[in-house]
Amino acid sequence: MDTDMQDRARAVPRALATEAVHAGRDDLAGLGLHAPPIDLSTTYPSYDSAAEAARIDAFAATGQLPEGPPVYARLDNPTVGRFETALARLEGAAGAVAFASGMAALSAVLLARASAGLRHVVAVRPLYGCSDHLLDAGLLGTEVTWVDPAGIADALRPDTGLVIVETPANPTLAEVDIRAVAHACGSVPLLVDNTFATPVLQRPLEQGARIVLHSATKYLGGHGDVMGGVVACDDAFARQLRQVRFATGGVLHPLAGYLLLRGLATLPVRMRAAAGSAAELARRLAADPRVARVHYPAVGGAMVSFEVNGDPHGVIAGVRLITPAVSLGSVDTLIQHPASISHRIVAEGDRRSAGVSDRLLRLSVGLEDVEDLWGDLSAALSAPPARTTADRTTPAQATGARTPGAPTADAPPREPSAAVR
Repeated sequence: MDTDMQDRARAVPRALATEAVHAGRDDLAGLGLHAPPIDLSTTYPSYDSAAEAARIDAFAATGQLPEGPPVYARLDNPTVGRFETALARLEGAAGAVAFASGMAALSAVLLARASAGLRHVVAVRPLYGCSDHLLDAGLLGTEVTWVDPAGIADALRPDTGLVIVETPANPTLAEVDIRAVAHACGSVPLLVDNTFATPVLQRPLEQGARIVLHSATKYLGGHGDVMGGVVACDDAFARQLRQVRFATGGVLHPLAGYLLLRGLATLPVRMRAAAGSAAELARRLAADPRVARVHYPAVGGAMVSFEVNGDPHGVIAGVRLITPAVSLGSVDTLIQHPASISHRIVAEGDRRSAGVSDRLLRLSVGLEDVEDLWGDLSAALSAPPARTTADRTTPAQATGARTPGAPTADAPPREPSAAVR
């Protein structure tokens, strides 16, 4: 993307909805284009081998993308670069680096910190199940200390390279005070997984976080048809991540980059519409005697988790409009049982201590009419048990459903800050 056009666009204050549509596309009119082009090239011609070698050496030394035409698709791609530019603008970051998946993005962050000799990670549960497993198993040579938010400062060591939180958390939707956690981290970078909230509802960098992670597969893409991950951060760390990406190969495909860029254009509209329906469903679930407890975050959003008095597997088997499937953030509504699916990889004791009970269901609310969704969900709540084992038919102790203090369809969530302008 033309850097002059990018700098001019950055200097003009723009609302979040405008930024979502135009970021990463500011140079198109000057190129005589309306839609972003998809560059599928894996390699690019160069008739000056000495100059090309110098460009590659400079990247290897600094992580700075070479000036001029691309070199090789594992190093950089123009279409992916547009998505990175747009996401950085939405998060208020100096840069962003895209990867083939959210897990590839997290792995790159861990490798970048480990390469500096900082292998210790402090993390707060719950996290996405595979993130938890990656840390707990030490697959990348990292060592993790699990703490509550209040214990972060005491857990820091000289070799601590990262503090990781997810807020709202997957799947309980528990929230942490990002600003307070960032203060407790001191000089250690705080990584916030912002997949559930998206920059529409919160921008962690404005609250002191240093790194923001997204599974772009979810709300950023928004249609259940593209996989990707992205990290928003300062320029220095972005350079390190590009070097890790080049070495390990977890690159985002150009077509995926195009679909993610297109998804960003409708992100604010999709998130607000789905959040309105989610808040209404949370309100109805909280008043339903078949439901023991409802989890809905104060920040709002399109995710609802709830614990049932009956058999959660019967609810999964009973839906007809709602899709029983893993993942989230699509235009259609999805439901899943975290203890069986997304968090099954987490040890049972750790899972339960983090609030992921065996009766918890996670609902990713889409864009269907809320009355249709409630009709399907209510019918599924009355469905017979999927199994008749004693464990699944013993009613859970009701813990008191709270009425969510969240935006409604008539009062959708506000933009987190005018600073996105």
